[in-house]
Amino acid sequence: MAVFAMPSLGADMEAGTLVEWMINPGDTVARGDVVAVVETQKGAIEIECFEEGIVETLNAEIGDTLAVGAPLATIRAPGEKVAPTAEPKPDVPPPTAPAPVPTAPAPTVVPQAGETPLASPAARVLAAERGIDLAALTGTGPGGAVLLADVESAPFEKAPVKSSAKPGLDMAAMRTAIANAMARSKREIPHYYLSQTIDLQAATDWLAATNATRTPDTRLLMGALFVKATALAASQVPQMNGHYNGEGFHPAKSVHAGVAVALRGGGLVAPALHDAETLPLNTLMTQMRDLVARARSGRLRSSEMTDGTITVSAMGDTGADAMAAVIYPPQVAIVGFGAPVTRPWIIGDTIAQRMTVTVTLSADHRVSDGRRGAKFLAALDAALQTPEAL
Repeated sequence: MAVFAMPSLGADMEAGTLVEWMINPGDTVARGDVVAVVETQKGAIEIECFEEGIVETLNAEIGDTLAVGAPLATIRAPGEKVAPTAEPKPDVPPPTAPAPVPTAPAPTVVPQAGETPLASPAARVLAAERGIDLAALTGTGPGGAVLLADVESAPFEKAPVKSSAKPGLDMAAMRTAIANAMARSKREIPHYYLSQTIDLQAATDWLAATNATRTPDTRLLMGALFVKATALAASQVPQMNGHYNGEGFHPAKSVHAGVAVALRGGGLVAPALHDAETLPLNTLMTQMRDLVARARSGRLRSSEMTDGTITVSAMGDTGADAMAAVIYPPQVAIVGFGAPVTRPWIIGDTIAQRMTVTVTLSADHRVSDGRRGAKFLAALDAALQTPEAL
């Protein structure tokens, strides 16, 4: 019997609050199935199961705040037999206690006027987006809690209905979580930094030509090229791609590129694009758009929050010229892209106006050194010079 425990969803997580079950006892689950929603300081995260089998018991109730590693459920492996229930011996008479009074099911909680309805964070966000009054819905969760599925099946209201629910993240708590994680990173990880200014003109021209005939929703962004070039460079210099823990460095077999996403109202998350080094640019761009949208609506998955092997953070079109970022443990490197700017650039015997970007690598000195870091930046530079090959 396997125990499904509260996972760690980042270096800054100590506990999480269970806000929604997606499974019931007796359900069959497979690896990758979303089985629960847990609220952390970085929002509501969909928790995936990494076991196959049948749900035997649910060991936590909605609203419980549990430490990382605390049991959430037990899962019986395929083919595993249920432990037999002990039966009383025939020669022992049953006790003459009064018959137990049947326990009534948990009553459905009906919110009073002005009271916030019981609902999961994901349900609140979607209800606010669709203008649905949570108090008007019948929740199917424990105690009548409104779940995401209840909101998804509800008809849209023609006019938004004001609700006392306040969807969204606790930005103060998120800033505290980020501060704790970054303080730990700076204390424990011996950072070193290398910066290089890269000629971005070839990538800029190719991007403009590629997007010329595309609709806005299918156009590529420079950020996609940055992520793909970083992933290719990380695949060539494995000392930048992996995790460091008490047992030392563990290089990753694939590049799961964390993409730093700034949330509205403040805060930052860096969910991972899996196998970024193998994704065609169009696919990578589509997945980036989806990742950003779900990050800002609080619907990320646990694997996206924990699988990152190297992180990319970019200032966008406007911002500082350069950025030296702090490594997000247990990763060992992060790449910061400043805002692209036009600079005079020497080409042969002439000086030309070129679009450039300053790239800063922050790396873990326990795993690599400046020589490896320089090799990584050279590989990243080379990738951006041939954007058509990305």
